[in-house]
Amino acid sequence: MFGHGDVGFFDRIAPVYDLFMPPVRPRDLRAGLAFAHRPVERAVDLGGGTGRAARALRELSVEATVLDYSPGMLRRAREAGVPAVRADAVRLPLCDGRVDAAVVADALHHFPDAEGALRAVARALAPGGVVVVREFDPETRRGRALARLESLVGMDSRFRTPADLAALLEEAGLRGRVVDPGFGYTVVGVKPTTSPDPRGSAPGSSTAVEEERGR
Repeated sequence: MFGHGDVGFFDRIAPVYDLFMPPVRPRDLRAGLAFAHRPVERAVDLGGGTGRAARALRELSVEATVLDYSPGMLRRAREAGVPAVRADAVRLPLCDGRVDAAVVADALHHFPDAEGALRAVARALAPGGVVVVREFDPETRRGRALARLESLVGMDSRFRTPADLAALLEEAGLRGRVVDPGFGYTVVGVKPTTSPDPRGSAPGSSTAVEEERGR
């Protein structure tokens, strides 16, 4: 096995990762961000690797910082001009209650402690903030094939159904909702607030990354 979050595997493939992985579509993230009850100007791209989701967020006028554990992937993100910080998903370098939005795109199944990571995200989100999770459904034909493939190459992947992931978000203290079901699906978790922003949602506030961004 590759170890912590399959980081060894991603360090090895970082130079060619963007050549075979499709880009994250801005419209998929927009659909999730629309559930925020606060403006979203800045976000964190958790498990963001080379910054695929961060670049999509940029197209939505949302400033994003990649948080990832793989030095190789972070190096590629920085080379692409994306702010990137090395961080463990369960010990995020973020101030509690200050984050507008978090995105976890095609990455949660690699986290050794997904439940702990979602609790950490919930603590970091500001009231009305949202986490948008893009994942793969293991109960679909393509999802089963992907799970088998990742197992064959030695990954410790754990895929979850949309309903199971929504339940995990609820357990973390967020309001979980399946937005877009299918092989590649979207689930959101919204941090409750007693006073929703009357201006509605989507693309501002600030993300407080406490440690210096890597260069």
